[in-house]
Amino acid sequence: MYRKIIVPVDIGNLERGESILRKAGTLLDEGGEIVLLNVVEDIPGYIAIDLPPDMMDNAMKDSRQKLEDLRARAGVKGAIEVRSGAAAHEIIAAAQEHAADLVIVASHKPDFSNYFIGATADRVVRHAKCSVLVDR
Repeated sequence: MYRKIIVPVDIGNLERGESILRKAGTLLDEGGEIVLLNVVEDIPGYIAIDLPPDMMDNAMKDSRQKLEDLRARAGVKGAIEVRSGAAAHEIIAAAQEHAADLVIVASHKPDFSNYFIGATADRVVRHAKCSVLVDR
């Protein structure tokens, strides 16, 4: 199966995150590792200037706590990583840095702007150098 799996989770949709985390657990080789990942989107400077200076730090701490709770609820062991930036870019970067052989990404119901799969999932599928499993 797989020895290193990246599981990016949207904090706004933890139920889907739990589902793909459980799937990752079933696909993992014995002795393999899961990296549970959340990407906090950067805030444009013209908006950030009106926000509290510690807002990004608080968002990252909140994301880490929610991922820890999710990991415990799913009963799956794995490392937790929280990054900031563009979601697709950071997911691909994490996969490369960890030498992952699989990324499991959830896809939302598409609209006309991204008809087949979600925009983030679409970018990850097109640019990742490892296998990508898109969960609907």
